[in-house]
Amino acid sequence: MPTSRSRPGVRTDRAGLYEEITCKIIGELEAGRLPWVQPWGSCGVSAPPAMPRNAATGRVYSGINVLILWGAVVQNGFPGQTWLTFRQALSVGGAVRKGERGTTVVYADLFIPDDERRRSHDTGEAAQAISFLKRFTVFNAAQCDGLPEDIAVTPPPIPDGLILPEVETLIRRSGADLRIGGDMAFYAPGPDYVQVPRPEAYFEPIDWHRTVLHELGHWSGARHRLARDLSGGFGSKAYAREELVAEMTAAFTCITLGVTPTVRHADYIGAWLDLLREDNRAVVRAAGGASRAADFLLAFRPDAVAAAADEPEAV
Repeated sequence: MPTSRSRPGVRTDRAGLYEEITCKIIGELEAGRLPWVQPWGSCGVSAPPAMPRNAATGRVYSGINVLILWGAVVQNGFPGQTWLTFRQALSVGGAVRKGERGTTVVYADLFIPDDERRRSHDTGEAAQAISFLKRFTVFNAAQCDGLPEDIAVTPPPIPDGLILPEVETLIRRSGADLRIGGDMAFYAPGPDYVQVPRPEAYFEPIDWHRTVLHELGHWSGARHRLARDLSGGFGSKAYAREELVAEMTAAFTCITLGVTPTVRHADYIGAWLDLLREDNRAVVRAAGGASRAADFLLAFRPDAVAAAADEPEAV
């Protein structure tokens, strides 16, 4: 049985934490961002420049945690720099919303094992302390509900006119969990939500509509909706097929709603070309899937709902 001096599990976990943090910073640098010089407001609306702090204790975070939390604010478009643990949110009368993902921060300190204290006492030598890192998961105040007014942070409303009424109504009637903020657009199949940056983050607001309808195309493919295969990882053929369906879905839906669709990036086009060259039926299947997905989404329009209600029952 290992002694407390060796503590291999702690050492392994510490090495894993260092690797995890380093990979996160490398990712920021590869994306062209300096995590210590944050591009405040580059995603439309984001938190003002400030040091992150714990909302329950008022303590300001330091060291690597500053870079980690700054990066989370920019990536997710959080409107404030205040954070809480799950239990702290409960302790102040609030709660973390279901499905929210926390951000890992670390606490570094030194401790002296009991056997080392005894050795030091017996020999008169100075005790050797062991450094350790401990993980904590924190949530931005914007990820919580029911917080006191002095802690709660509410993002500013989206200016009038940036979202077309027809698209806004379709989204609302669909019941999709749409989260607006951050610097990425995606559909998360597990928690079943769509996230897109704010309309102000786009060079042309019309591109926001194409993006949100693309991601809703993915959303339509969930198992309890149209049950498409959403299991493909990035770069796989299944992933390329689903991206092609979602892009056509956006095009079909955009045109019907009076939005001019735009083209995706060249990296997607390259993946589609590879797919079509290998399978001459892929585009036909994708177009069929896209038509079903577009019909599914467009059925949430008020006129479509009214028309369906007026149809006589089949006999």
